[in-house]
Amino acid sequence: MIPDMVAPTAPARIVGIIGDPIAHSLSPRMHGAAFAASGVDWRYIPFRVTAADLEDAVRGIRALGFAGFNVTVPHKQTIMPFLDGFEDQARDIGAVNAVRLEGRNLVGYNTDAPGLSDALTRDGGVRLAGARCLILGAGGAGRSAAYALAGAGVRSLVILNRTPSRAEDVAARVAAAHPACAVSAGPLEPDSARRATEDSDVIIQATSATLSAAMGGGGGRAAWLRALEPAMRPGKTILDMVYTPRRTELLVAAGDAGATAVDGLSMLIYQGARSFELWTGLSAPIDVMRRALDAAAQPGERVS
Repeated sequence: MIPDMVAPTAPARIVGIIGDPIAHSLSPRMHGAAFAASGVDWRYIPFRVTAADLEDAVRGIRALGFAGFNVTVPHKQTIMPFLDGFEDQARDIGAVNAVRLEGRNLVGYNTDAPGLSDALTRDGGVRLAGARCLILGAGGAGRSAAYALAGAGVRSLVILNRTPSRAEDVAARVAAAHPACAVSAGPLEPDSARRATEDSDVIIQATSATLSAAMGGGGGRAAWLRALEPAMRPGKTILDMVYTPRRTELLVAAGDAGATAVDGLSMLIYQGARSFELWTGLSAPIDVMRRALDAAAQPGERVS
């Protein structure tokens, strides 16, 4: 029997996320809910892409005509040579976490930076203008945080990294772009981390250390993470970019000390909202995205 002919329908638009590892990502759940609430036929798919396969993956995405995709660790910087262009902020930061197909070109954007500012101001209640800030880590996430904070008018910014030269490079670039902000750099060690935490209003944890500790890697928490705890107190705000686990040991310690703790899901929501709007041209349903992540949380926990 010949099946009845049906009228063809337009194929779903495809977006996704590439990274390694990727199984922990909650972005598919968040964006799936946002697409459904907005009444658009879009799909968001996670892809594990190793460093060795990154260039081939980008070629495949271009050939398949994806509307765009997100980029997560460890590819936010290394993907840049394989893209066709960048918006100004991504070029300045030197890191990309969102890509949009424009014609046949893949154009890189950075929604991490504004997403961080939104998380601190909207969910953390922080007034960034004039604040003293500390960033732990100088990778792609740390670079985005540095540009976001300096651009928001913070008074001072300290960047610490296990490889000090990397922190110094980020500090020099940020200082050149934002001369009104006093930017310094140093090694990510227990003593330097404790002193900088004492002197800061806002602390951004931008390494994978709290994720590794939760997964049992590296023999437990790094010594510099333990050194932060005595310097935490009311009036300070700590944002951990890691969101799996949602309430990292660092955030639990911050809350116990009376500091304001902002988890990584807050930043995920706001950077995701900006990615959604970049791809679709629609206003992001932020409340829907937040509820989708709430549903993925452990019982009794809620998104900050």
